[in-house]
Amino acid sequence: MKISNETKIGILAAFAITLLILGFNFLKGKTFFGKSHTLYAKYSNVQGLANSNPVMINGLQVGTVYSITPDKSMKQILVNMTLTKDVDIPKNSIATINTDLLGTKSIVIHLGDATQFIPKNDTIATEPTTGIFNEILSKFDPVLGQLKHAVTSVDSVLGNFNKILDPSAKNNIGAMLENLNKTTANLITASASLNVLLNTQTGALAGTLNNLNSFTGNLSKNNDKINSLVDNLDKTAGNLSKLELEKTLNTLNSTIGDLKTTIGKLNSSSGTVGLLLNDTKLYNNLTATANKLNLLIDDLKTNPKRYVNISVFGKKNKSTGLTVPLPDTVNAPYTKQ
Repeated sequence: MKISNETKIGILAAFAITLLILGFNFLKGKTFFGKSHTLYAKYSNVQGLANSNPVMINGLQVGTVYSITPDKSMKQILVNMTLTKDVDIPKNSIATINTDLLGTKSIVIHLGDATQFIPKNDTIATEPTTGIFNEILSKFDPVLGQLKHAVTSVDSVLGNFNKILDPSAKNNIGAMLENLNKTTANLITASASLNVLLNTQTGALAGTLNNLNSFTGNLSKNNDKINSLVDNLDKTAGNLSKLELEKTLNTLNSTIGDLKTTIGKLNSSSGTVGLLLNDTKLYNNLTATANKLNLLIDDLKTNPKRYVNISVFGKKNKSTGLTVPLPDTVNAPYTKQ
């Protein structure tokens, strides 16, 4: 059977209309071959939200905005969202409208912590949002307020300052500014004079710096020699110190040895001093000799005629001599009478 051209055109038109409807719904985010479900949200202000805007959870797109339907009073706007991913959304989750820096709108679902989930084709809770630019402006509001307060304070201070300044004070300030200008001019003149002086002394300063550089260079070159000289001086001083100390110790040892020898001789009975110190018999003999000498002296004092006999007629002295010394000459030194 032959198909007429009209039938072919009708079939083609129906196919095109079907593709158009399917494409339109696909662009709106509605799928026909995958699993999807609908979720609703009510806002008082959608802030320019449009169909096909993404629905995000934790930065991942889980669906799109399918339709936006306001009521007759325009107080409530119903947003139909098509979720293309099978996700469980807790009942205390909140859907907010977000705006990025480029102005693109999206619905962001902030997941709650409830154990029960929102069923399909149900409504999720919402919160009004001010938008990113309004948030930025709200953060600047305290700064703007402080700036306004600061400007007001400065204006008040300037006003009070103008009230305080009488004509005489203004004249004094003018004179002070004039003196300041003169001082500045004097400083400029002094700076110019200093520059001239420095320019005239540039050669001398350069020569001094060159000499100083040459001196430091020589020191750097002869650093090893200087270190060697210092080490030699240190070693020489150490050797001299050791030599003097060694000489002193040797002298002290020799003196101690001589002293030991002398003490040994004193303790022995071989020498005269040793015999005097150690021989008891010699000590007793010396003591007896000393007593006899004292007795002789006392007897000479008592009986001088017995030892010096001067007689004209030849008369002899018949007195007897002393047998013991006088008491004052035994323990006391002899004194001339």
